[in-house]
Amino acid sequence: MEKLSSGCGSDRRSNAARAPRPLTIACMLVGLASCAPKPPGALLPVDALDHAIGDVIGDPATCVLLAEPATNRVVYRYGQSFNCLRGLPACDRPGFLSATQALALAKAPGGRAASCNTSADGSRTVGWAEGHAPSGSRDLNYSAVMEGQTAMPGHEISARLEQAFRNAGL
Repeated sequence: MEKLSSGCGSDRRSNAARAPRPLTIACMLVGLASCAPKPPGALLPVDALDHAIGDVIGDPATCVLLAEPATNRVVYRYGQSFNCLRGLPACDRPGFLSATQALALAKAPGGRAASCNTSADGSRTVGWAEGHAPSGSRDLNYSAVMEGQTAMPGHEISARLEQAFRNAGL
């Protein structure tokens, strides 16, 4: 019969019982991760928004941003980053804007809808829409831009987006 020592580290059975098992560690990490803060868009129905926006104004040259009004922190983006960051004619003021910069215009009463040509021959246009996103769960503003040969006017983008937000359950 083997004698077990009670010295620290010499009792294999008692040390094994005290050592955390990989499965136990994994369960603890999963539990801690579930308590961690959620990413910015986590409370938004992202898949439903993607689908609803794609149905009403989806176009490769479209950008739609949803942001918190107090900070303009973007919590959702539809479209490629390039389309959200590129400068396009502002239409109702001098200069160029990006969809990110235009978020500040969403705070204007009634929002903003603007459209104009982006090419001298009128074959390409840009449509802008900014405003308050109808939402029962969060206070959000939106900024949207579409540019190209088939770009919709700003007021049309605005009307379609408000319906898309409702359809997505925002």
